[in-house]
Amino acid sequence: MANAVNVLVVTGNGTNCERETAHAARLAGSDRVDVRMIWDLLAGEVRLEGYQLLCLPGGFLDGDDLGAAKAAAIRWRYARVADGGGRLVDQLARFIEAGNLVLGICNGFQLMAKLGLVPATASSSGAGDVAAQQASVGVNDSGRFEDRWVRIAVDPESPCVFTRGLTSLEVGVRHGEGKVIFGDEATAAAVEAGHLAPVRYAAADGAPTEDYPANPNGSAGGIAGLCDPTGRCFGLMPHPEAFTHRTNHPRWTRQPDLPEEGAGLAIFKNAVDYIRG
Repeated sequence: MANAVNVLVVTGNGTNCERETAHAARLAGSDRVDVRMIWDLLAGEVRLEGYQLLCLPGGFLDGDDLGAAKAAAIRWRYARVADGGGRLVDQLARFIEAGNLVLGICNGFQLMAKLGLVPATASSSGAGDVAAQQASVGVNDSGRFEDRWVRIAVDPESPCVFTRGLTSLEVGVRHGEGKVIFGDEATAAAVEAGHLAPVRYAAADGAPTEDYPANPNGSAGGIAGLCDPTGRCFGLMPHPEAFTHRTNHPRWTRQPDLPEEGAGLAIFKNAVDYIRG
């Protein structure tokens, strides 16, 4: 019998893409998709146990005070669940250790980076500890909010379960802080060696690029997202949940060969297929 696929989408405090993310998870074939406030987790009204995929959607957590998702990372790391439930971050660590998946999109990726969920390489003495931050996501080189469609090249050698079988994607970005920055050269080297940058901004010829505007934020090597060595934790700046149907594409009336299914849905389908298997 196939495994059940239960998805939790966490919202609140400035998140604004929870409905699109939940819709994408449903379209991908999930059995159950719940959208709950972060405060529900802290109150103990909902727990990560019982879910197989945790989605951290885009938005502007806490108004990006202290930097994108920084205040939210502090909450996840230090806040305690009501009635003796322990730290929320410990519940998250158990969820990941149990073999479940985490997907962070835009603001959710910023949160994952600042919690240390990605890249989580062995180059850090805190490897495997969700409190050991190795990367951050900084202000775009353009110094402005970027809202555009981009081409994404996929690394076929990456362990990322969300990008399996994919070669490229065309999706939208909308962020002011999307430049991936590593804490040290050892982490950057470990990411390259382990193929932990599954997606990179690409030029028209499909090759990764650092050139604007194909690369909207200036990330070195065109990095658009990161995963951990298991491939089960994945964060990216582009919004796959915003392209689930051909009519989401800006050229859908002028490009009749667009498939009915939007390219971003493949990210969610891969997650569902992995859990079912």
